[in-house]
Amino acid sequence: MAKKGREKNTLNKAKHSKLMNRKKNKLRKEKELRAERLKAMVQKMNASKQNTSENE
Repeated sequence: MAKKGREKNTLNKAKHSKLMNRKKNKLRKEKELRAERLKAMVQKMNASKQNTSENE
């Protein structure tokens, strides 16, 4: 027989998917931020290497 009343796990599933999406977005943003910082450091180091080679 079919169940009467509310459907069983829909509310929990919605909460869980919302939280997992939040977590994935957070990790994605952190990864992008880390990549941007790394690029900035590499550019800074390349600039400093060029400055030191020009001075010599």
